Amino acid sequence: MVKRQVELIFPTNLIKEPVIYKMSKALDVVFNIRRAKVTPTVGEIQLELETKDDVTMEKAVQFLTKAGIQVEPITHSTLES
Repeated sequence: MVKRQVELIFPTNLIKEPVIYKMSKALDVVFNIRRAKVTPTVGEIQLELETKDDVTMEKAVQFLTKAGIQVEPITHSTLES
């Protein structure tokens, strides 16, 4: 299994859309919300994604990016492994 921690930054128009759910239904991705901050103007979510392989992981990240969400890798250890 491949795991990756990412921060998602949602624009205002996508805050109420179930984009993460749609990604998990379209692809074989398990997600775990580690931290979230949502205001009326922006949504920030730290996710741990788990997939069967690197190809599926890249498809998951592309799914989110194409939906209009900014995806940033979490490189510091703010979340436990």
